Amino acid sequence: MTRSLKKGPYVYDRLLKKIEGKNPQQAGVVKTWARDSQISPEMVGFTFGVHNGREHVEVLITEDMVGHRLGEFSPTRKFHRHGGKMQKELEAKAKEAEIAAAKAAKGAEESK
Repeated sequence: MTRSLKKGPYVYDRLLKKIEGKNPQQAGVVKTWARDSQISPEMVGFTFGVHNGREHVEVLITEDMVGHRLGEFSPTRKFHRHGGKMQKELEAKAKEAEIAAAKAAKGAEESK
């Protein structure tokens, strides 16, 4: 998503109009579908609801985000988990450890 320096940064005009003259703390969430819009310094402090194709993901803009695109902070794909035999074994061990910790905590309460 590079853009020629000659053309300048692409910032969606309507997005700038929505935040123009507003206080970041009182503006609330500004919903947008403009994932390709670059983050400008005027946007710092605002919370944007960036659409990921299904819902609006809230993104709080900080100074180190300036120059990036809004879509970078709203992933479009959801990672569920890795599958397979090893994953099942790892999950079983984690569950056993959780049960053991709960039993130890319950035993400590009863001894008091």
